[in-house]
Amino acid sequence: MKMFKKMALTVITMVSMNTFAQEFDANLQIRPRYEFRNGYKAPIPYGEIPAQFISSRTRLNLNFKQDKFVTKLTMQNVRVWGDVQTTAKSDVNSIELFEAWAQYNFNENWSARLGRQVISYDNQRIFGEIDWLQQGQSHDAALVTYKNKKSQLDLGLAYNANGETDFATNYTLNYKAMQYAWYHTELGKINMSLLFLNTGYENKLTAPIPTPLPELKVDYMQTFGTYMNTKGKKWDANLWFYGQTGKSNTLNVSAYDAAINFNYALTDKFKAGLGYEFLSGKSQASTSTDIKSFSPLFGTNHAFNGYMDYFYVGNHKNSVGLQDAFLKFSYTNKKWQFNLMPHVFNAANTVLDANKNEMSNYLGTEIDFTTSYAVHKYINVTGGYSQMFGTDTMQRLKGGDTDHTNNWAWVMINVNPQIFSFK
Repeated sequence: MKMFKKMALTVITMVSMNTFAQEFDANLQIRPRYEFRNGYKAPIPYGEIPAQFISSRTRLNLNFKQDKFVTKLTMQNVRVWGDVQTTAKSDVNSIELFEAWAQYNFNENWSARLGRQVISYDNQRIFGEIDWLQQGQSHDAALVTYKNKKSQLDLGLAYNANGETDFATNYTLNYKAMQYAWYHTELGKINMSLLFLNTGYENKLTAPIPTPLPELKVDYMQTFGTYMNTKGKKWDANLWFYGQTGKSNTLNVSAYDAAINFNYALTDKFKAGLGYEFLSGKSQASTSTDIKSFSPLFGTNHAFNGYMDYFYVGNHKNSVGLQDAFLKFSYTNKKWQFNLMPHVFNAANTVLDANKNEMSNYLGTEIDFTTSYAVHKYINVTGGYSQMFGTDTMQRLKGGDTDHTNNWAWVMINVNPQIFSFK
């Protein structure tokens, strides 16, 4: 800590020789989380033993601002307790850059940002930080922003490669290229956002390749739609609709996602709500090669469709879709907060059994309970328990054993002190 302060003071002394005002702050995050996984993401197979582990994230955030120049550097280490020996000379995951970007504000309306950055909009259904993941999510991208008092327009683009090469190589880590436009405005009491996203994924064509087509081909998929929210004195509501078209892995895409949520504050401490989301999919009886299953792409999917992550968290892609009807109850009392959210899941399209007979669309019910307590200004403790009551249809889709007790529990401590600030 003393060494860091000396380094920071040296930097500040050097930059303070000019006449421009500077702002610099540094904060640290240490976030260990214990998890008990007994049917997390899918029903646990018969005879398997539940997993238990402690993961941890350590981050150092450095923020600097001077006149029209803004920059941010976030270094992090993500680990599981015990993944290296106690006498190890090196770390399994080492230290990585989560964010490293520079921004220039041309004037009060226009700005540009370059580098590794978080891209997050609205309720994070399509673009999100995925903060639940210890590693989070960030992009190498360029961003141009225009904003005024009531509106904002963001134009972003990215282009990815495996590394510096002398000839083209197939890129499969993520999207090859991305361009998007996000527009947000206020229409009276309604906040509305419009999104258009174009993502390209590269495929290596198999022989024989017809000329003059190149060996590598990028298929582009378009995601477009709107998110709206509004609120009154005791209530708030939001809805969204997104469609998808274009191509993915040479196949045509035609999918959509629609949802509505409503919440009402019964008292100053107690709030209740309900919601419904429909994500399109494809019937297992269909012979079409088209992709009809909606993909939330870069969204914080852990926040949707149940905390046990049975759907759209690295899974359920190109499946039968989903209907999620849920209730939400929250209670806040000083430093405590409690939340209860039951979900009823149904398939959005036909599921067939091993004999090609149609099964019930009812997948199961999940009960999520979470709580948090503010121990200190810099310390917060959260925890949760979830249980899935799956059906035979769920087992048909996800495997495992739905007759087994499938549950998940976790406890997380978030320590987030500001260790230096200068203005």
